[in-house]
Amino acid sequence: MPSGRVDAAPGITTAAEATEPRIELDGVRKVFRDRGSARGADVVAVEGADLTVYDGELFAILGPSGSGKTTVLRMIAGFEEPTAGTIRLGGEDVTSLPAQRRDVNTVFQEYALFPHMTVGQNVEYGLKVRGVARSDRRTRTADALDMVRLTDVAARRPAQLSGGQRQRVALARALVGRPRVLLLDEPLGALDLKLREQMQVELKAIQREVGITFVIVTHDQDEALTLCDRLAVFNDGRIEQVGPSRDVYERPANRFVADFVGTSNVFDGEAARVIVGRPGVFAVRPEKVSVLRPGETSAPGSRTVDATVAEVIYSGATTRVTAVAAPGVTLTATMLNAATAFPDDLDHGAPITFAWDDDAVHDLSS
Repeated sequence: MPSGRVDAAPGITTAAEATEPRIELDGVRKVFRDRGSARGADVVAVEGADLTVYDGELFAILGPSGSGKTTVLRMIAGFEEPTAGTIRLGGEDVTSLPAQRRDVNTVFQEYALFPHMTVGQNVEYGLKVRGVARSDRRTRTADALDMVRLTDVAARRPAQLSGGQRQRVALARALVGRPRVLLLDEPLGALDLKLREQMQVELKAIQREVGITFVIVTHDQDEALTLCDRLAVFNDGRIEQVGPSRDVYERPANRFVADFVGTSNVFDGEAARVIVGRPGVFAVRPEKVSVLRPGETSAPGSRTVDATVAEVIYSGATTRVTAVAAPGVTLTATMLNAATAFPDDLDHGAPITFAWDDDAVHDLSS
């Protein structure tokens, strides 16, 4: 847990207390002119985005490449101006306000540290440009480095740091200016898996410590679910769903969200009739499906379907079983190995039974 603190601006609340909007997008649209086309074709990057992020939230903008999520972040930061719509920060219309006049800082995936400066000088640089007194700069820089646990490397240069340390320097540099909003564009994308997981925990702790609004843009569903209080799922320039992470995962608004956020078994047509027993479009999360050997009894009220194993994948903590229930109908179950007595001889071609509760089925038809 960070031991230091960079004081937030007056009036900032924690996520648990958040009631006031900090970022508001109202009908925001962004169209880019394709300069390489003789006809000057328009490319619609964002279409009609309505979004509210509250004071003190750790919020994620999640979507695949080309979904418009980074364009939204750049418009909030002031690096791009909307073609239509309004952007407000703390209730103030900033739609046409330049980036340097917004109370916002941005951390990019590349970090953009000055290689010829020390860690301390990198963090202090923005304050120096703004004319902050030297004694105040040094105090605030020391506090920021203490918060991200980098006090002992203040005299080093970026090339002497690990990837995780460089990421924390970029974070300290952004926070030392005490913005009301911190925007992070794929901040952990350059790190390996273990370091990324470690930094997710640290980033969440730092956000809780400083209490300001964090908005993270990411394509990584696990990262968004792990880090954020709420998230917005983008697809093809539009917002598909906004809500608490658990709600988006447990109750996806449509097939895209069910497929993109985590992993789902999605059934329609004949597959819906085989698996769910009625027509429509339905999703069942693999971790809510149990695997039974022939002769095993399912829990009362469970729905079952007999199938033939197509694939078994052992992943350490979990095992994933995919089986064919009917021609063209497959179902996948994911089991926690520590909680499941999984038979060693279950392999391709073996008969099994899948079972799940009715409340595990989410209706996507509406």
